[in-house]
Amino acid sequence: MARANLPLLALLLFLTQTPAQAQTAHVLHTALPGDALAETSALVVDIRQPQEWIQTGVLPNALLLTFADSAQFLAELQPHLQPGQPVLLICRTGNRTARAAAMIAPQLDVPVVDVTGGMYRLIAEGYSPATPRAAQGCRIC
Repeated sequence: MARANLPLLALLLFLTQTPAQAQTAHVLHTALPGDALAETSALVVDIRQPQEWIQTGVLPNALLLTFADSAQFLAELQPHLQPGQPVLLICRTGNRTARAAAMIAPQLDVPVVDVTGGMYRLIAEGYSPATPRAAQGCRIC
């Protein structure tokens, strides 16, 4: 599959939103399948704990960066941000990313996207995650 380009990703994100989600300032929501997320040119950030990355696996293109508080997370995220590049957050079920996205979106000038249902949804849909690597940010892998 070719890398998803940003205009196509933006359209898909818009089309997968409910009216209530569309009105949430700065935060988008998507239920894109795992293969599309693994191929996107957006910055994908898995905000779970290292033990969770090992337990379920990760998207092969994900930056592994645990979310504990917004200030520290943003400081660690900043070196990875590219101008205009959306940030997609993924966790286990989508609960943490919904909260994290709402906290960091007002502080970023790029779209912040909550991956609805998290890794559990992707796995339930048949996606096979990759083994986390130290190069992605896993300090215990």
